[in-house]
Amino acid sequence: MARVLITGGAGFIGSHLCESFLRRGDEVVCMDNFSTGNRENVAALSSNPRFAMIDHNVSDYIEVDGRLEAVLHFASPASPVDYLEMPIQTLKVGSLGTHNALGLAKAKQAKFLLASTSEVYGDPLVRPQREDYWGNVNPIGPRGVYDEAKRFAEAMTMAYHRFHGLNTRIVRIFNTYGPRMRMRDGRVVPNFLTQALEGAPLTVYGKGTQTRSFCYIDDLVRGLHRLLEVEHHLPVNLGNPREMTVLEFAKKIIELTGSASEIVFHPLPQDDPQVRQPDISKARELLGWEPEVSLEEGLRQTIRFFTEKLRA
Repeated sequence: MARVLITGGAGFIGSHLCESFLRRGDEVVCMDNFSTGNRENVAALSSNPRFAMIDHNVSDYIEVDGRLEAVLHFASPASPVDYLEMPIQTLKVGSLGTHNALGLAKAKQAKFLLASTSEVYGDPLVRPQREDYWGNVNPIGPRGVYDEAKRFAEAMTMAYHRFHGLNTRIVRIFNTYGPRMRMRDGRVVPNFLTQALEGAPLTVYGKGTQTRSFCYIDDLVRGLHRLLEVEHHLPVNLGNPREMTVLEFAKKIIELTGSASEIVFHPLPQDDPQVRQPDISKARELLGWEPEVSLEEGLRQTIRFFTEKLRA
């Protein structure tokens, strides 16, 4: 039985991770300051004797009593709405927060897993994006606070591995969706689902020709567990290589929800990536992993969740 710390554990991905470790019989310490996390996401876990909740900002010094076998650093604003409202906090959690989490892992002699992002590739000039692509990021643009925070976090993680010999992992997460996404968090899946279910127009930016690829949360969590089990310290992409345009995705949402919503077009935000498609060759080779949940099935599960939230 392992004991793990998950920072950002009350967030969308973090809460699913907390559940998955508990299902495996492990002990979970969930740390979150609820700036974007939601107490409801972990409320059902509070009665589990193997679950502990710590209300704390990881940008401040982190202290956890007892042993830890792994530290999974998932704390960070992750949607444009959040990191544009909290630019300095986003930079701090990527820098100071990562440093603090790494320091704790070193002190506990624990494995460390950094949740990085496909945003380190910026608006990529290659497709699909392989882990050896260095990216095309505007460091002083409005999105740069998130992109550069994660790029710095990766550099800090590799420095701890090389200098201190820390047993580290880095995952670059591509667009992930599923139950517990915040309805108004500004990302394309919750935006489109909320608009479609409320009968409002679906907002497509630009001409909708930019591409995205969507990975269901269960597939991502399965890949994260496998990554923890292998000895590999360089970044690994986890995402679904099935690429589609945002306009195609909007039409798919309308079809699956049975909505009468129209599609409206708004100007494209600055530095919005025009392509987003992971090369998952490394994940297939190292982890024996690839997505299993179809987009249609994953969206049906997510639609059910959003429908219930709107009725509440």
